Amino acid sequence: MKTVVLCAFLVVAPVLCQGAGGRDQSPQATPPEAGSSAPPGDRKAAVEPSAPTDPAKLADAKPSPGVRPPAALPVDEKTYLIGAQDVLSVMVMGEKEYSGQYLVRPDGRISIPAIGEVVATGKTPEELEKDIAERLTVYIKKPQVNVGLVAVNSKKYFINGEVLKPGEYNLIVPTTVMEGLSQTGGFKEFANQKDIRILRDGGRSVLHFNYKEMLKGKNLQQNVLLQPGDIIVVK
Repeated sequence: MKTVVLCAFLVVAPVLCQGAGGRDQSPQATPPEAGSSAPPGDRKAAVEPSAPTDPAKLADAKPSPGVRPPAALPVDEKTYLIGAQDVLSVMVMGEKEYSGQYLVRPDGRISIPAIGEVVATGKTPEELEKDIAERLTVYIKKPQVNVGLVAVNSKKYFINGEVLKPGEYNLIVPTTVMEGLSQTGGFKEFANQKDIRILRDGGRSVLHFNYKEMLKGKNLQQNVLLQPGDIIVVK
């Protein structure tokens, strides 16, 4: 009898112990690794190393030799002739002393530190670049110069008379008579649209323009390109 009771006790005791000690056996969330602020579900993002920082790449980028900055205005720098009142951007690579914006004076010159006055009118930006670079060789070894147009003020045409917005207009890109008139906002009520006159060469030459015909697609050759100094008169 004692043997039976002892055997029963040996069978039941482990079960009781397991029930008492298994109450707190629920799985615990694994804590994030030390030094990581990412939630447990984003462990991968937290442990991936960030891209190495290259100090050389953080330095100021310098223009490559021979690379021209984009033109400030939509003009062809290879053919455009600089005139008085134009505003130029002169950039000498690595030399802030000579770089900046320069207004072409009425005498056609600009003044650059150290090298003095330089004639700008009648030259293309590329020709002016070579002139400035040649004169800078006294102070700089193999200077790299870029000249750009900031504002075109020397090339203008004028519109007078019966239009909504008469005045002077910059001739930055090739512009026809029709395109020039479109800048004025329209004609006044009693404007003579059949005989618009373009005074050229100080009035020595007079061209006639029939706006009504142009609207009908007739006499298209009268829609000529405007030239600097042209005066369009709408009566």
